[in-house]
Amino acid sequence: MARSPDVLVIGAGSFGAWTAWHLRRDGRSVALVDAFGAGHSRASSGGESRIIRSGYGDRALYSRWAHASLPRWKELLAAAGRPDLFRETGVLWLGRDDDPHVAGTARTLKALGVTTEPLTPAELRARFPQLDPSGITHGVLEPRSGVLLARRAVRAVVDEAQRNGVDYRRALVDPSGIEPLADAAGVRLGDGTRLAAGALVFACGPWLPRLFPELLGPLVRTTRQEVFFFGTPAGDRRFAPPALPAWIDFPGGAYGLPDIEGRGVKVALTALGPPFDPDRGERAPSPEGIAAAREVARARLPGLGEAPLVEARVCQYANTPSGDLLIDRHPAHANVWLAGGGSGHGFKLGPAVGAYVAERLAGRGAPEPLVALSAHRAGRERAVL
Repeated sequence: MARSPDVLVIGAGSFGAWTAWHLRRDGRSVALVDAFGAGHSRASSGGESRIIRSGYGDRALYSRWAHASLPRWKELLAAAGRPDLFRETGVLWLGRDDDPHVAGTARTLKALGVTTEPLTPAELRARFPQLDPSGITHGVLEPRSGVLLARRAVRAVVDEAQRNGVDYRRALVDPSGIEPLADAAGVRLGDGTRLAAGALVFACGPWLPRLFPELLGPLVRTTRQEVFFFGTPAGDRRFAPPALPAWIDFPGGAYGLPDIEGRGVKVALTALGPPFDPDRGERAPSPEGIAAAREVARARLPGLGEAPLVEARVCQYANTPSGDLLIDRHPAHANVWLAGGGSGHGFKLGPAVGAYVAERLAGRGAPEPLVALSAHRAGRERAVL
């Protein structure tokens, strides 16, 4: 670079890419680096698909951010010539009387003016006959929500950021730490090159605790997660949108996405997996995971009871103890910011997270206590789904 940028963003996933995009729109000079490249196979923002939904129970902050993020995703993807990377499948919440999450979601979304449709078990059976609602006492449909095709969508954000003047490069940041400078900060790259900027934003997902082990080691835990795609019968459109929405059954420990682009119906378990190394961890699915996902498919989508497994993927979550995002200034470096703790639900919130980080760097807006570093402590019970 001919000169040091105003801001250097490390990590080109959903959080980092959108942060760079917002900072550049604010008129800042921005450099964006990623060790493996945007949307790579090891990234938490990699993979083919992510649900984008506004429901978060009573966690109104995330519902507001998700509701604000969806139109921003749609606008950017349209500008990039890729509106097809969002699919308006709808998102169906499956609720039980003993679980307050879906009822809380309905209340919060009503207060925000988000369109929803309540559904009784009988209405669920009539409208989605391919989905078995056994054990479900009520449903809530977000008809305007849906699915982002993640790997390509985050790459589109980076491409648009570059088109607007962001300097993007693939480079490894040396984990030895930050180099304090007068009125600035710097990092050393794996090839020995040094980069300096007026401010640094670390949005590295599961790599954050490696870069800041003492500060974030106890607060960001990386877990191994598995997702599976089951093939649909030839010519059968019951499991593709618009016939089948994305669906979420948190009490049942599972969620699913309809068959998009012929990849099969996606089924995943919500339970957190074992610790995982995002660099060296093997990404072959486990027999136990396949069996558990097949049981979910057999129970919720009986027409797929004997469906073949056509794809599987191992990814990772970067979890905080509560599941809340972690977005704050580094306590020892006034010009260093941290943005992470996606905890499996953060991808969709990229536009709002990027806007929040840009505002905080500019000294605008009030801090959100829920995502502050001080709000996180080891041993907290997970509260965000």
